[in-house]
Amino acid sequence: MKRQSPLKAMFDIRKSELPLALLMFSYFFLVITSFWILKPIKKSLFIEFYDKGGFDLFAWHMSGPQAELLAKVLNMVVAFVAVVVFTWLARRFRRQQLTFIFTGFFLASYVAYSFIIEKPQSITVWTFYLFGDLFSTLMVATFFAFLNDSVTPDAAKRLYGLVGLGGVVGGVFGTSTVRVLIARINTVDWLWIAFGLGLVILAVAMGAGRLVDRNPPPEPEPEISEPEPQRESNPAIEGARLVFSSPYLLSIVAIVGLYEIVSTVMDFQFTSTIAHYLNGPAIGEQFATVFAITNVVSMLVQLLLTSFVMSRLGVGVALLFLPIAVLAGSMGFTVLPILWVGSSLNTVDNAFSYSINQSAKESLYVPTTKDEKYKAKAFIDMFVQRFAKAVAVGVSLGITSVFKDFSSIRWLSGFTIPIIIIWIFAVRYAGRKFKEMTEGE
Repeated sequence: MKRQSPLKAMFDIRKSELPLALLMFSYFFLVITSFWILKPIKKSLFIEFYDKGGFDLFAWHMSGPQAELLAKVLNMVVAFVAVVVFTWLARRFRRQQLTFIFTGFFLASYVAYSFIIEKPQSITVWTFYLFGDLFSTLMVATFFAFLNDSVTPDAAKRLYGLVGLGGVVGGVFGTSTVRVLIARINTVDWLWIAFGLGLVILAVAMGAGRLVDRNPPPEPEPEISEPEPQRESNPAIEGARLVFSSPYLLSIVAIVGLYEIVSTVMDFQFTSTIAHYLNGPAIGEQFATVFAITNVVSMLVQLLLTSFVMSRLGVGVALLFLPIAVLAGSMGFTVLPILWVGSSLNTVDNAFSYSINQSAKESLYVPTTKDEKYKAKAFIDMFVQRFAKAVAVGVSLGITSVFKDFSSIRWLSGFTIPIIIIWIFAVRYAGRKFKEMTEGE
């Protein structure tokens, strides 16, 4: 009996699909590696800059972590502008062409920041923080637009497991590399490393584009012509109508919205803990170490738990891992708000949200209608997530502006723990409904 290769056993990829799958794996790996190089640098640059003197907004004096919450609000504005620009360009360009445009923008930005980031002023600190998140917003969207426009639905089932693994491995590699080398390589050199990765992204995208151009996926006429009459309508409004008429979709809203509130508050607690216990370069080193741990755990969860739990125990059980993990983390931080307990808040959150929770949450849309998959999901992803983040920012700023010492940070868990319990009830309902909707299929 011929032994099956591990790659085929895990992903069932056909020989003809392997070149594109490996190129897309590499593309996603490079994008996520670049993001995880930029993330600890932009975060530590921001926190270190305001670590001693704080930030003054009119008569309001804020700590570094509080100022970062304002930056997250600004990120929503930047993300909105990015979506508008992306949509406008996507109507004129596609696949590797979009990659060339956006990668070119980031390559030029790396060069520009290399001249000013060594001795940063406040404008540099703020814009670089926003720039780091803009990279993720645009490059991940560009990657998935390219990928989704390059394969058939049948091929997607076989390829997306391997391609998605590229992102998880990129996170592990990026954070591990930064953790080991952050004290030896200065920020300017990191930008040139990111520049080099950007050049490789261009080469990989060119190779993948040529493969797809030789054998493009079919494009049925109805799917192209149908959206034209809808262009002037507002998809957010249509999506809202669908969401509020479906208890099942409202449970997804609860899962997404409550998670975003909890995650934003926990990230503030995580950042505040590091800023309280550490100073100077040690801040960046701690961020890099925690991010590396988070991504290693995420990869292990993705490889060892996600497929097993979803196929054997069901989507509802898979969705419980994240809220239970963050509940345990929040309770632990309330009892013992020390450096590594606060640091673990990032791991219990993102290690599960990047892996098993993401896969299970996206699968909730499988048994819904086409309109619900597109219009309702757009409303949830674009509006609900941003509104929930704004709520969390307001709560965190409100509590910490009244109670200014670090000891008050632990009591933010008194706000998140009840929300997590409601989130678990929403998960249980969504899991039961998903099972009912898919049992007869």
